[in-house]
Amino acid sequence: MTLASITALFASMLVLALLPSISVLTVTTRSATSGFLHGAFTALGIVVGDTLFILLAISGLSLLAETMGELFSLVKYAGGVYLIWLGVKLWLASPETVNDMGAVDASFVPSFLAGLFVTIGDQKAIFFYLGFLPAFIDLQNISIEETAIIVSVAIVAVGGVKLGYAFVAAKAGNTLKEFKVIKVLNKVAGLILLSIGVFLIVVT
Repeated sequence: MTLASITALFASMLVLALLPSISVLTVTTRSATSGFLHGAFTALGIVVGDTLFILLAISGLSLLAETMGELFSLVKYAGGVYLIWLGVKLWLASPETVNDMGAVDASFVPSFLAGLFVTIGDQKAIFFYLGFLPAFIDLQNISIEETAIIVSVAIVAVGGVKLGYAFVAAKAGNTLKEFKVIKVLNKVAGLILLSIGVFLIVVT
């Protein structure tokens, strides 16, 4: 890979990550209600999911991806149900159950899984990368070093953008908390997560 192709790949992934999407909505929702670290772990789940799809695309496993359609569907449904559960949990949460960081959950695992499920639940992503990456590199003759570069570019571009969204959303959540509207925020966020879960099951 040349420096020019690496730069072009980074810029493309950066722009795509900036576009409003379900993943952005999930990150901002978790950050606004549960704090920046929860948003960061949601972003981590998204990056892990993207990395998995990139590795599948680079390995030329499109046939495997097609044959794994049923497994992808099961993951998608499981992810949708999980997000619906998180949404209901937030909707029912009272302000008293929220700690001083605005976090409903003490563990970061739910946030990580939310990001991961949103990403790998969309089986079209693997085919997106299969069509996207060849524009920047010859997948038939890719080296381990080039694979590492692509994954690193994705981590920095996608992860960086999602962390930025998480930071802004966490600040907004803290401001809303100061105005004593955390109960309303929880219900709105719960409805958003619930809607994302339904969308994941019904639409994608």
